[in-house]
Amino acid sequence: MALTQDNTTSIFRSIDWWTILIYIVLLAMGWISVVGASYSFDNTDILDFSARSGKQLTWIGCSLVLGLILLLTDDRLFDTLANIIYVAMMALLLVTPFIATNIKGSYSWISLGAVNIQPAEFAKCATALALAGYMGSYNFTLEDRKKFLGALTMVLIPIVLIFLQRETGSALVYLSFFLVFYREGMSGSVLFVAFAAVVYFVVGLKFDNVSMPGLETSVGTFATISLIWLFTLILVRIYVGEYSRLGRLTLWGLLTIGCGYALNCFMPQIKISLILPLLCVVTAIYLVVDALRTHLNRLLLIATFTIGSLAMFYSTDYVLNNVLQPHQQQRVKVLLGLEEDLAGAGYNVHQSEIAIGSGGFWGKGFLNGTQTKLKYVPEQDTDFIFCTVGEEHGFVGCTIVLLLFLALILRLIHVAERQTSKTARIYGYCVVSIFLFHIFINIGMVMGITPVIGIPLPFFSYGGSSLWGFTLLLFIFLRMDAARNKYRR
Repeated sequence: MALTQDNTTSIFRSIDWWTILIYIVLLAMGWISVVGASYSFDNTDILDFSARSGKQLTWIGCSLVLGLILLLTDDRLFDTLANIIYVAMMALLLVTPFIATNIKGSYSWISLGAVNIQPAEFAKCATALALAGYMGSYNFTLEDRKKFLGALTMVLIPIVLIFLQRETGSALVYLSFFLVFYREGMSGSVLFVAFAAVVYFVVGLKFDNVSMPGLETSVGTFATISLIWLFTLILVRIYVGEYSRLGRLTLWGLLTIGCGYALNCFMPQIKISLILPLLCVVTAIYLVVDALRTHLNRLLLIATFTIGSLAMFYSTDYVLNNVLQPHQQQRVKVLLGLEEDLAGAGYNVHQSEIAIGSGGFWGKGFLNGTQTKLKYVPEQDTDFIFCTVGEEHGFVGCTIVLLLFLALILRLIHVAERQTSKTARIYGYCVVSIFLFHIFINIGMVMGITPVIGIPLPFFSYGGSSLWGFTLLLFIFLRMDAARNKYRR
């Protein structure tokens, strides 16, 4: 739909220019970082459009044009075409493995002449639009299980399709949509379950080979099963709230542990590693019986959590050794400190940490980074671009970049909360969640505190697909915000 001059003027008056200013500053700093990471003494022309610095400048120029086009587009078009775009993108994701080029074992890049595009980057925007439209409908509520299942399916479909492309990192980004579900009323217990699963996995693996003093069990087993029981008590306290029931559970648990210690001392064949799971099973049975007696369905859910936690813990080794790929197993072991492997799986992170640490407080200066100039850090202008910031601009530069990302996230939350349309608000939180996931995981993996899953840093990592994908996400939201005073669903 064409826009009149008055409409165009009104749009530009309503645009959130603070967000655009942060976007432009991040683009500029990102380009400087790409120049620093890809600079070669054989070609000192940073504006050479055959080099990465010149190509990135082209992607940035195209992104600015794309942003302008989106701002001039009728906002109702996004609502109208959301489902069509989603279906088209899912179809493209489905055929991608069959037509894509094999790049480092991943079949996620489609070659279009001299340009390669990654459909998974654009599918994030398509999923966000469709999800916002579906959840923004007047009769949608997460309490309706069928509707919640529908929203969940919209997120799971791209995850499965991208996993088929062997692109684990891009698939995991879609888990960020659970933050949107939480904002729109999903129980916090779902996030708690996810948090508990990560804790079981990490503690169980990291301390699996550390023996408990005086007991024939590992610290990992003892600590994890104790945590399962403790988390069960916490859930009973929060969601049921009767101190008498909580007291009885605690008493029975302490008695079981005490009897286990005693039996283990006098009868070594009865191992504490058998008694601890029995404690959780007995607790779950008690909750089920109590639920049948009092008709409290929450007790059944807590009992399910307890048994599910046990199943998750005892399947950890199977998942690590049979589900994850060998290189993923190695990365997990290196991250948890089970293996060092500085020449293999831990090489990237180790070199990245050296680069960041060598920058000190002020950094070595633009184009003066030795780690990056000598190409010690693999993928240093894509997934590991943040180490260039640390080496060349030091602690100060890293702090400025992090503060800019923080300003962007806080500004987007503010803009999302002021929306008069439920659809626009949900889409805004989709954008926030995706950006937050990318920033946290990318910077975390560069610093060695999160697994290396290969996702770009917004507006910094080299490449057109990711930059255009982030620009699409951001400017569609800004266009929705510019029309927030109009009647929209």
